[in-house]
Amino acid sequence: MSEDFYDVLGVSRDASEDEIKKAYREKATQYHPDVSDEPDAEEKFKKVKKAKEVLTDEQTRRQYDQMGHDRFEQAEKRGGTGGGAGAGGMGGMGGMGGMGGQGGQGNPFEDIFNQFFGGGAGGQGGQSRNRPRQGQNLRTRVDLTLEEAYEGVEKQFTVTRPERCPECDGAGHPPDADVNTCPECNGQGQTTTVRDTPLGRVQQTQTCRRCGGEGETYSEACSRCNGDGVVREEATLTVTIPAGIRDGQSLRMEREGAPGENGGPNGDLLIEVSIEEHDAFERDGDDLYHNLAVSFPQAVFGATVEIPTVTGTTEFEVPKGTQSGESFRVRGEGMPHLRGRGSGDIHVQVQVVTPEDLNKEQREALEAFAEAGGEEVDVKEGFFEKIKNSL
Repeated sequence: MSEDFYDVLGVSRDASEDEIKKAYREKATQYHPDVSDEPDAEEKFKKVKKAKEVLTDEQTRRQYDQMGHDRFEQAEKRGGTGGGAGAGGMGGMGGMGGMGGQGGQGNPFEDIFNQFFGGGAGGQGGQSRNRPRQGQNLRTRVDLTLEEAYEGVEKQFTVTRPERCPECDGAGHPPDADVNTCPECNGQGQTTTVRDTPLGRVQQTQTCRRCGGEGETYSEACSRCNGDGVVREEATLTVTIPAGIRDGQSLRMEREGAPGENGGPNGDLLIEVSIEEHDAFERDGDDLYHNLAVSFPQAVFGATVEIPTVTGTTEFEVPKGTQSGESFRVRGEGMPHLRGRGSGDIHVQVQVVTPEDLNKEQREALEAFAEAGGEEVDVKEGFFEKIKNSL
């Protein structure tokens, strides 16, 4: 069972519209994928946005309260949303596909109300059918290097998306086309069927498939969009990537999604950020992890070496007696914090490299070291320096 929209927002079932909007703002701030670190933040953000859109639309909220959550969601899956603009706009989260609400899918809420409540929603069918509705949200992806994510960058990219047909301005027909009353629905925009069932006679009303609910047909379709009112076009856009953004986070470009219906606004474009793997670092949050190879003498006697950073290099002190696998922290050299000042750290894991090819002098030095066995022995002066210098 899905979570009830009132529970999603944390409000009572008799909450006012202002209370619902206030709860939405608090939840949206908490779960917005641009700022939240939670792994399922985007999914939660979509839930609270959908809950707000349904519960702040008077007609859709009434339908939701009467039908209940599960039946309401089933109705949406049958044919899309039938209420306000916002609920329709969330239909396109799945990809860069077609337009939401195109093709006369009908209003599933009207079907269910007519079947179970004697046509309670039918009287508002024409009004609901012609209400402005927001277009679908679309998705795309932008690839970044770790350096670009560190600095922040303006990234240009190209998407193929549905746009309002420029030839007919989305009408689907030339302006001089003859207008006829739809013969299928007699201009009503809806068709009604009556069937007998074991429970009695059931009347079902749905949007006319021939005219898409307009009640009119036209003598000629637009030659460019074939009557759809939309065409697929390439668009080149530029998005500002903030410094410190993480792999998998999304940015939102408002009104760059699919065009709306009946004069409604465009949907949004959601841009998922994908950060390429880096040769020198692995990233965890704002911290970076680097494997540093050192020689045996460097680990034994300590050394000053250079390690990479995202923007260059920095000096790192290998302590005397460092063991292979030990980790050290270089503070402030990681990724910048997305939501505030400062940066993460670089974690350096030391790996002691075992020499493979030794000359005679190196071998003798290591054999002498092995024979010493770590105990106090009488060795000639400069013994350890000889090991250090020979390896």
